[in-house]
Amino acid sequence: MQRTEFELDITEDAPTSDQLRSILEYVGARKAKDIVDGARDEADAIRKLSEDKGRFKAPVVVDWNNGKAVIGDNESEIMKMIGMRPKETDSVDI
Repeated sequence: MQRTEFELDITEDAPTSDQLRSILEYVGARKAKDIVDGARDEADAIRKLSEDKGRFKAPVVVDWNNGKAVIGDNESEIMKMIGMRPKETDSVDI
């Protein structure tokens, strides 16, 4: 196993509508309520967030390059996402 390099950007701003769509694509639209307070689904989350950025429930850690996200501060899930990844090895044809 090797640690891969990654770029880390930290923001306290709520995601844009496009970012929220991507995050919900990564975690599943059923988790909209876990990201935007009171949201029932993706469309409702986008609407509610555009009306009130304070409805955003931080933290959300997003790996934009690999299409993954972790909602909340679950350290083990975050470490799985950004920490250790299997080392690439040369394949051998038999």
